[in-house]
Amino acid sequence: MSHQKNFLLDRLGPELLHRIQPHLSVVELRHADVLVRTHQRVEKVYFPHSGIISCVVELKDGDAIETGMIGRDGAFGAGQALDDKVSLNHVVMQVDGPASVISSDRICEVAEELPAFRRLLVGYEQFFLAQVQQTAACNAVHNVQARTCKWLLRMQDLAGDDLPLTQEFLAQMMGVQRTSVNGVAGELQKAGMITYHRGLIHIVDLEQIRARACECDEDIRSHYRRAFASNGGGAPLGSSLSANGPSIR
Repeated sequence: MSHQKNFLLDRLGPELLHRIQPHLSVVELRHADVLVRTHQRVEKVYFPHSGIISCVVELKDGDAIETGMIGRDGAFGAGQALDDKVSLNHVVMQVDGPASVISSDRICEVAEELPAFRRLLVGYEQFFLAQVQQTAACNAVHNVQARTCKWLLRMQDLAGDDLPLTQEFLAQMMGVQRTSVNGVAGELQKAGMITYHRGLIHIVDLEQIRARACECDEDIRSHYRRAFASNGGGAPLGSSLSANGPSIR
């Protein structure tokens, strides 16, 4: 399986990727697989080919809220590995998918040998921090429908039109009551924007969803483009990944 299905690895180009490839392996990650628990040392770095990794803050009362998603446009664990830090979040697979994996110790060695690889990883960490900050602001000021639409747009970018998730899970990730999400899902379905059946949300009208989403969706896309502008521009966030690599809308 090609490691180039991950945008960051594809961005390295054939020569650099060839030097890193011996240190990479491919694993299949399943829904609900825990990659690391809060305050555990990060032992592996994951570069998803598809699927979604979810970073979640757990609260003492048992509630949890998602602070960021990672898909084929990024990596989990690189920043922690480079600084020998623990994870500050509970990190779990939200949607199944394969990923390229490298040990934390090995990635430090490779990043030391290849400055371009280190710059790429640092650039993504800067974007992810911006995503977390944008999510915090969004959760504080935007209504549930706008946040739900933003969340669906981000998931669709990473996983396509068919999203295997329950309304209960969606409510937990957004930090709202399930009844609130039930109401919004019903409104979106009645408007012909989604269909929902037995834990599967299907995106029907992406443009209508985008029109009802808050500005945070576009802000997150802008953060991504800016994070990689110095490396030559484009990023796949909000674009289609063809068999030949990312293309920008």
